[in-house]
Amino acid sequence: MDINFRFAVVSDLHLALPQTIWNHPNRFHLVEVGIPAFESVLEHLTQLNLDFLLIPGDLTQHGEPENHAWLAKRLSKLPFPTYVIPGNHDVPVMLANEQSIAFSDFPSYYGKYGYNNLEQMYYTCELLPDVRLIGLNSNAFNEHSQQIGRVDREQLLWLEELLATASEKIILVMIHHNIIEHLPNQSHHALANRYMLENAPELLQILRRYNVKLVFTGHLHVQDVAYADGIYDITTGSLVSYPHPYRVMNFHRDRHNREWLEISSYRVESVKDFPNLLSYSRKWMGDRSFPFLVKLLTLPPLNLPLEQAQELAPTLRDFWADIADGDAILNYSHFPEKVQHYFEKYGAIAPCGARTFIDNNSTLLVGGW
Repeated sequence: MDINFRFAVVSDLHLALPQTIWNHPNRFHLVEVGIPAFESVLEHLTQLNLDFLLIPGDLTQHGEPENHAWLAKRLSKLPFPTYVIPGNHDVPVMLANEQSIAFSDFPSYYGKYGYNNLEQMYYTCELLPDVRLIGLNSNAFNEHSQQIGRVDREQLLWLEELLATASEKIILVMIHHNIIEHLPNQSHHALANRYMLENAPELLQILRRYNVKLVFTGHLHVQDVAYADGIYDITTGSLVSYPHPYRVMNFHRDRHNREWLEISSYRVESVKDFPNLLSYSRKWMGDRSFPFLVKLLTLPPLNLPLEQAQELAPTLRDFWADIADGDAILNYSHFPEKVQHYFEKYGAIAPCGARTFIDNNSTLLVGGW
């Protein structure tokens, strides 16, 4: 039997009601556009006859109860079902404080959006006949109460038991942290490893064992599709960061068990008070990029002297915007050879060396070919 369905992914909304917005001068996120950008996206999506919407975490600016309440109410008005999971910004503390909800309170806000058990931070549900969603929680705290990206043992055992008995032909997994590297050496780089799931190999082993092929992530704020040993990790950029993207996807499975996923990506180009949002936010990102770039240049593997890093950093001001855009074509031929080759690895180049543009608009052959 053929299986066809259409869905959307909008990630890292960082929604903030006006009275909750932080006005820190070095703030990297344009959280003031979060709500109007989300409304713009919903206006488009309600015209598309979607089967469902996925939001893989960082729903709010920093876990404020009023922002969680606003989103839950807004989702209740949509003509299609929506499913959410927590990001690190949604549950930043174990116990509630003057700013944020408690970690364990998250499901109580989103009982209609996946959480059929309000005592559990992860869930599963049937999306359509023969199609199942698994929403995982990748937010944990270490012995020092510091937040880390990890799927705990209890959840892994639950997942394996679930997959061993699941009868659906198509299983989609949603988790906030990346489980496959989207950046060079992401798991071990001092600036990038916090976006990776700490125990990604354990999770990947289970998913491969049960032939799960599609995973939807957020957190990194870039448009990127990563692939490893039969699994696609499709990460979607943030609605409050350049290029303010979201995705619409069509899944197809024919009677010969051939499966493919068609991905189309869109950008929010304008909202109230920001008529030229893309150019404004690209400049916003570039204006705040210098400290990040100096760190990138002075840390391993480049280990450049501080003086040289400070000299090169201004030339790289649009580097992260280009990465966030997806399908980046990077040319730093004026740099020293070692630095040039390093940055080329961030571009849209497959392991074989060929340019591969699959981050935004593509058709992924998932199985049966």
